[in-house]
Amino acid sequence: MKPAIVQDSKDGAILTVHVQPKAARTECAGIHGEALKIRIAAPPVGGAANEELVRFLARAMDVPPSAVRLESGAGGRHKRVALKGVTAEDVMARLIRKGATA
Repeated sequence: MKPAIVQDSKDGAILTVHVQPKAARTECAGIHGEALKIRIAAPPVGGAANEELVRFLARAMDVPPSAVRLESGAGGRHKRVALKGVTAEDVMARLIRKGATA
């Protein structure tokens, strides 16, 4: 069984993302393989792209930034993000189906 893009966890949901830094604006850009592609309007320098990803996901999911945590992939494009207090269904509805933008 292949892994889902978003899965429920004990505290919320785990989202697999593929980031594209230095984009014109921060937005969801559909599905990229087995991850949600998110364009980030920040360079991958000094953690700026990761910070922008956390801000974007917090706004899109209507949770505080402290509820968004990088589980893995901080140094690469492929990341797993923990979203506390939301369900996989919430993530699907807000990000994947609508194609959220910042």
